[in-house]
Amino acid sequence: MGTPEFAVESLRQLVEGGYNVVGVVTMPDKPMGRHQDTLSQSEVKKYALSQGLKVLQPERLKDEAFLEELRAMRADLQIVVAFRMLPEVVWSMPRLGTFNCHASLLPQYRGAAPINWAVINGEVETGVTTFFLQHDIDTGNIIAQRKTPIGPDETVGDVYERLMKMGAELVTDTVDMILRDEVVTRRQDELAEGIALKPAPKIFKDTCRIPWGEGAQQCHNFIRGLSPYPAAWTELHKGDETKVLKIYKSSLVDNSVSACKPKTAPAGAYPLWSDSGKLYASLHDGILRIEELQLAGKKRMAADDFLRGFRLEGDEHLQ
Repeated sequence: MGTPEFAVESLRQLVEGGYNVVGVVTMPDKPMGRHQDTLSQSEVKKYALSQGLKVLQPERLKDEAFLEELRAMRADLQIVVAFRMLPEVVWSMPRLGTFNCHASLLPQYRGAAPINWAVINGEVETGVTTFFLQHDIDTGNIIAQRKTPIGPDETVGDVYERLMKMGAELVTDTVDMILRDEVVTRRQDELAEGIALKPAPKIFKDTCRIPWGEGAQQCHNFIRGLSPYPAAWTELHKGDETKVLKIYKSSLVDNSVSACKPKTAPAGAYPLWSDSGKLYASLHDGILRIEELQLAGKKRMAADDFLRGFRLEGDEHLQ
């Protein structure tokens, strides 16, 4: 059971590993286009159909017609990767249970966007976890985990690719452990005792606005935690003109370049300036170099290309 690209790698490894995949459950096709008259298939559905697998796409997971089809598959085990919350009538159905592969080291980062929030929060390590489903989302007993470091300049896209492959390997390892009856689970509430848990809620457009007031390091983490998608954004003010600016890549720089920075911006705003073909933003505790960006209505580009087509007058600031 899954929908996006992240789940395809797990399905692929199960199919290519010779496991008996009796069916796939994914989200219904989504209307696309100006008139909503074109249907877009999920990445999981595309792969499943290419392999001749049976595909179910229920609107409601408690729909009796769907439940009857699911029962008819007589699956011994259900696997969930990047799907929605399942009702008990679904996750309790197979004799060996239902397990989920989640892209964090549970109990940390329960929720819809664990990779994003781990990078945004400046974590130096993350991983993948398999666990048996129970009533509350992402709280079931842990089966296994794999860890990986997060580099100081890695984006969520970098980490996503690595976790997608790690997760697929952990899924097949978990299936093997279950089939051999070798699973020894750990309770999440025991692992969570005495530590502050960090959530991973769904990310919306307003969530992606860069919090310049929190400082250079946090803004650098924020930008890479949303790159390449959905992308961190800010407002670029130039005279009376305001435009939305997305930032995809940044780096922390030595304050020695501060001698070149322009006059102070208005209260609550941060100067945008250039020096020797490089683009900078001055924050209250440091300087951030902006390396890749996208102005509204333009394509994504490197900062030096941006500066060749956008003349800085000295009063530009970010807010």
